[in-house]
Amino acid sequence: MRPFRVVTLSAFIAAALIAGCKQKPETSAPTTPAPVAATANDSAALSSAVDAFLTGAFQRNPVFAANAGKHEFDGKLPDYSPAGLKANADWLHAQRNTFAAFTDDKLDEKGRFQRDYVLAVIDGQLFWLEDSGFAYNNPAYYAGDLSPSMYLTRPYAPLPQRMAAFVTYQEALPKALEQIKANLKLPLPASYIDLGVNSFGGFASFFKTDVPAIFADVKDDALQARFKASNAAAIKASQDLADWLKAQKPQATQDFALGADKFSKMLHATELVDMPLDQLKAAGESDLQRNLDALKAACDQFAAGKSLSDCVAKVNEDKPVGGAVEGARAQLAGLRQFIVDKDLVTIPGTEEAKVEEAPPFNRWNFAYIEIPGPYEKNLPSVYYIAPPDPTWPKAEQQAYIPGKAVLLFTSAHEVWPGHFLQFLHANRAEWKFGQLFVGYAYAEGWAHYCEEMMFDAGLDGATPETHIGQLSEALLRDVRYLSAIGLHTGGMTMAQSEQMFKDKAFQDPGNARQQAARGTYDPAYLNYTLGKLMIMQLRDDWTETHGGRASWKAFHDQFLSYGGPPIPLVRAQMLGGKPEAKLWTVAAGATPASNASSAAPASATTAPASAASSAQKAAPAITP
Repeated sequence: MRPFRVVTLSAFIAAALIAGCKQKPETSAPTTPAPVAATANDSAALSSAVDAFLTGAFQRNPVFAANAGKHEFDGKLPDYSPAGLKANADWLHAQRNTFAAFTDDKLDEKGRFQRDYVLAVIDGQLFWLEDSGFAYNNPAYYAGDLSPSMYLTRPYAPLPQRMAAFVTYQEALPKALEQIKANLKLPLPASYIDLGVNSFGGFASFFKTDVPAIFADVKDDALQARFKASNAAAIKASQDLADWLKAQKPQATQDFALGADKFSKMLHATELVDMPLDQLKAAGESDLQRNLDALKAACDQFAAGKSLSDCVAKVNEDKPVGGAVEGARAQLAGLRQFIVDKDLVTIPGTEEAKVEEAPPFNRWNFAYIEIPGPYEKNLPSVYYIAPPDPTWPKAEQQAYIPGKAVLLFTSAHEVWPGHFLQFLHANRAEWKFGQLFVGYAYAEGWAHYCEEMMFDAGLDGATPETHIGQLSEALLRDVRYLSAIGLHTGGMTMAQSEQMFKDKAFQDPGNARQQAARGTYDPAYLNYTLGKLMIMQLRDDWTETHGGRASWKAFHDQFLSYGGPPIPLVRAQMLGGKPEAKLWTVAAGATPASNASSAAPASATTAPASAASSAQKAAPAITP
């Protein structure tokens, strides 16, 4: 789960809000333009329909709008009532009918791609809203919408203006939390309860401990009075919801599994992947074994005679100087220069990313990045890193901090050339829709792909220690992939998933617990490896006729030019034909110790273009 506009689980909104301008009254109804019917001039009609869709999307998802830089929506929260959720679903179905009416014979190639991209967004959003059931049992569905960090960390306006927006947000929060509580149908899965307790309790702690100091210097007595009153109410409402959830723990269940049919529907509706689950699982098992074999070869050089677990532990003993935040700050300049020196991908613009400690309400995963939306100008992105949970034993807290080699690839994933660089490209896409909606597998697949690509290009001398750092991250994502399938379709328990993170990904106890729990409430976290394998196969297929290894930069630039649709749609654009999912797998006879991309694709079925679909809820943060 992640903040900004990556389209995953937490409602197609940026997990953070922005701040400042005039609000419409609470009672004002959305004034969405009527759906545009297809006509003979379908290119113009399609463009008008997209504009109407964006208008309606902003009105129904004000956090998404505010995060994108539409400041007239600052401070507002969505309507989470049953009537509000139904109205959103009805609107989405009507919009789907509108775009499905634009038939292939009346659109040029660009129009067909744009239609399918919009349908992808709609179908993914409908899956999370209607099919997943998460609006009624999963706090992760809401957590991204409620994050206040953009008010506090994004300097898009003077502090008094951002304070006014934050106060409006605080004033709206108790009603939103009451609607969320009313939506949750008991009993809930235990891991969902834990997530809610940590998230909403984290809000309360953050509002009480951290926020007042941020606005203390604002000299506006009336605004300070509003802040004090709304802050007290927000603290109480957040803590009350956390306490209510905690009280449900004795009746908690382990009923988190989507089931095979719903899981398959998720993959198709959110990523246009229509592959049988046994084939999907086999591709993940193949990649896991490829990376385990590569790890053994690297460890034979780095720590001969030690077990793989001890070898990984030895790499992680070399901690970054000053801690993870300081270590990451020191790494970013070198990563950027490496991209330039190796000419791997175009860096558009001069923007840089800051590195900060993650706020208390958003520490359920080690790292994530928040990136300003496409309507913002000249604002920083922030790469957040979470400290270990202070309630853990000291040894576990120390183990949670990664070694320098592992942190290097986390920084590559989040910033250079991962999420940050990808969104520099997305924010410059020629189509505004592509700037606004970026899919889970596209974003996380690209960032994870970049880790292996950077090692293959020689990052940090491509030493065995560096390779172990890269492989540690790859194995983590392989186990996520297999845990998602196992937890939701194969009867895997959280304990079994946690053990697999320890045994196959060599994770410390704290990370293993977090990762297993995440798999229950974020079933799409297989998209890191799923997206990576689709990109690797696409790169092999495209470069085969475009100059081979020498054309990597051209491939990367073209791949990043589309915004962020489902990868099968990008494949169709770059290679021709219909959208289809093809996963890279290690070729028979290939040397497993090498991570070079030279393999045969896993077979997959082809999804019809008109069924394009991408997950449509933005989670709290872009994470590694």
